Amino acid sequence: MKDSYGRTIDYLRISVTDRCNFRCIYCMPADGVESMSPASILRGHEIVTIARIAAECGVKHIRLTGGEPLVRKGMVSNVREIAAIPGIEDISLTTNGVLLPKFAKALKEAGLNRVNISLDTLDPDKFTFVTRCGQLQSALDGIEAAFEAGLEPVKVNAVAIRSLDQDFLQFAKMTIDRPLHMRFIEYMPVGESSGSDGSGWGEKDVISCEEMRQIINERAVAEGLPPLEVAEDKPKGWGPARYWKFPGAQGTVGFISPVSNHFCSECNRVRLSADGKMRTCLFSDDELDIMTALREGGEEAARAVFEQAIGAKPKENENTIGTKRKMSQIGG
Repeated sequence: MKDSYGRTIDYLRISVTDRCNFRCIYCMPADGVESMSPASILRGHEIVTIARIAAECGVKHIRLTGGEPLVRKGMVSNVREIAAIPGIEDISLTTNGVLLPKFAKALKEAGLNRVNISLDTLDPDKFTFVTRCGQLQSALDGIEAAFEAGLEPVKVNAVAIRSLDQDFLQFAKMTIDRPLHMRFIEYMPVGESSGSDGSGWGEKDVISCEEMRQIINERAVAEGLPPLEVAEDKPKGWGPARYWKFPGAQGTVGFISPVSNHFCSECNRVRLSADGKMRTCLFSDDELDIMTALREGGEEAARAVFEQAIGAKPKENENTIGTKRKMSQIGG
């Protein structure tokens, strides 16, 4: 299926819950957000039904997100049912990794192909500060569990925030001796534009991908390492990252630039929130209610809303600053 601007839309991101076991500073307030009632979020079978409708419309790739998707019960069975849908070629999961030691093997056996693990710092104290409650080792254990389960590729995502003073080279060096794919994401203006408790987006905290790469190269050379070079072999995935690598490294270093270098012309996705809203663009507050359509009008009504969402995708994000929903409510 193509949108109004000729882009092929074959990727659906599904937020299965707004709940999370972390309270990351760029994602939600310290006391969290008011959780949706069980009746107001998609049921497991409804998620599978919408995934099947999406597949019939040409979607091949499904990503399950949250909140933290693994805090929702029934994820293994949901993955198994989605994997059985004709036309679905790839199922991935975005997670903070904490629950992967418990679920990674079962998810792999159910049909999950790969994971993206969110990890913004390798400093234990900063990790607790960013997540407000997490322990770094729990995330590192999640990475190991993903490798042990055979999920491939294993990607680690870090949101680059200037005031955190993250060690980008330390992250990048993780890719040298194992097939781990590190991706740095520019800090995006999603949710409120500022926050009194250290949360919320601010332009001064944005580090461009070009600056990040320069920082990594300068520090690498200072340590006697070669600079990054363009990666010829890219990891499997349908994201907008531009990949580099250290010569001879097993993994890659990717950069995602939603702020400094929009990739709207290449966008191939739509989003489904946990409360059943089709979101045509991460930075747009325009939403279409597919859950109500499904519950009141059945699959044909839901398919009409899905097709309407594809047709309503904007040409570009128009440098929007701030959204009504926070990232945890939209789906990471």
